[in-house]
Amino acid sequence: MSSPPSIHPREPHPDPTKLASNPNTSSIDYTPHPESCKTTLPIPHFIVHPLTNSAIPLSPSRQKIVTSICALYSGSASEEDMRVYTEKAIYDDPWSYCDDRFKIAGQWYGIPKIMGSSKTLATEVVSSTDKEIVFKLQQEYRPKLMPAGKAVNSLVSLALEKEGGEEKVVFHKDMWNEKDYSHEGLGKVMKTLNGDYLTGVTRPPTDLKPKDQKE
Repeated sequence: MSSPPSIHPREPHPDPTKLASNPNTSSIDYTPHPESCKTTLPIPHFIVHPLTNSAIPLSPSRQKIVTSICALYSGSASEEDMRVYTEKAIYDDPWSYCDDRFKIAGQWYGIPKIMGSSKTLATEVVSSTDKEIVFKLQQEYRPKLMPAGKAVNSLVSLALEKEGGEEKVVFHKDMWNEKDYSHEGLGKVMKTLNGDYLTGVTRPPTDLKPKDQKE
């Protein structure tokens, strides 16, 4: 799979055909399968490679990052969880493109405003390298006034770098299908506008702004 040009030097370009292929159907499968791991540790704290059935353990510091990211998906909207991002971190999914931590917070602080509930059903780490964690995520979203939620599967890539002696997320990519993002055309414009202006609606703490943006 060829990747489009990177918009950032640390942008992840995971290969779904290697990380999320279903050996039974030859299709891309973003559904986590933590039940295949022979361990007594609870989901999502220990997770398994889908093809080899061998566990990919995370260090305590990396597990804390994944736990905080899942908490944000689940509507935690907490400054503590947001601190796993660097000040100039990037968030990229089909709907939003954010180029700093404050704008990313604008997305997460919006979840409790529009969702009756959001909960992580399962995760499965499929890669953990020197500078990156990739995991499958199954998240159930239930909009307010709706009686039932819907589970959504995606592939989450977290590019990491050291800041103040600890690893933090510098680029967070959430892929809902096997096609990587091109960052071109009207779609990119709309994603950037969403990232730029949602903070005015959701009003995350200004303490999360990069230092060069604080008055």
